[in-house]
Amino acid sequence: MWRNIEICMLFLIVSIISIAAVMLNVMTSIHPLYILLATIGMLTSAFFAFTWWRYRNIEKLSAYLRKISAGHYTLDIRDNREGELSILKNEIYKVTLMLSEQGHLLKKDKIHLVNAISDISHQLKTPLTSMTVMADLLSDDHLPTPKRKEFVQNLQVQLERIEWLVSSLLKLSKIDAGSVPFKKEPINVQELIEKALEPVLVPIDIKMQTVQIEKKDDVTFIGDFNWTAEALINMLKNCVEHTPIGGTIAISYSENALFTEIKIADNGIGIPSEDLPHIFKRFYKGKTADKDSVGIGLAMAHSIVTSQNGTVDVQSQPGEGTAFHIKFYKQII
Repeated sequence: MWRNIEICMLFLIVSIISIAAVMLNVMTSIHPLYILLATIGMLTSAFFAFTWWRYRNIEKLSAYLRKISAGHYTLDIRDNREGELSILKNEIYKVTLMLSEQGHLLKKDKIHLVNAISDISHQLKTPLTSMTVMADLLSDDHLPTPKRKEFVQNLQVQLERIEWLVSSLLKLSKIDAGSVPFKKEPINVQELIEKALEPVLVPIDIKMQTVQIEKKDDVTFIGDFNWTAEALINMLKNCVEHTPIGGTIAISYSENALFTEIKIADNGIGIPSEDLPHIFKRFYKGKTADKDSVGIGLAMAHSIVTSQNGTVDVQSQPGEGTAFHIKFYKQII
């Protein structure tokens, strides 16, 4: 209480008035009743003045809070003096800054949501338009059987693409919302790489590419096997798509006291420098992206890795290939 400057000032004033009253009573011949009445009057005036001053400041705080509730977050009410009201002003200012920051984040999230919905609509529009056209053609009774089979097959391809897109978006939404229960179990990196290679072995064979794996025993980290495999699958797909026929994909891994690192590199067409900062953004398609690319695979891979105390870096030179460096840290960084 005594650190409060307002209380100290009030106590000092009351003390001065009281000492003055005592000295007047001792040193003068004024009737004690008059001195008592004067003392009561001055003390009452001091208390009223003190109360008025506090209520005036509280009223200012109330007006400030009303402005804050109306969205005026740029107001500054900081007070560097000591005292209860000064402390309260500073605390209110801190809350104001927090509200301002949250307001900006909400605005950014709203813009992000609008852009995401726009991107999703765009991604769905193309296959849906194609399916509508083919459905109209299939309704023709005179359509030749070979064409009918071709259209049915195309419809199946478009449906699979829509299913993959929706499934991927649901997975990304769960990861972003923090509702994915990532397991924390020891993962053998060699087994993880073998699992991740399975879905891309066919396109690798079709393009006659070579996969070089630098095998090491007992390299592990703590994470979720299936989710991490999915992240590696998306990176491997990117390497396969951008590596020419007869190209090479090299995979290596190592472990030290700080982290376990996995490196996936290719000798493909590479990524332009202006695209590098954006390749992990959702729906981003670089200059070298395939025409059927959606731009969601690497975004999902990034989210999966970073959600497990990991990092993903990419290095690339046009015409020389691309290398993904994935690190899973043993401690939170």
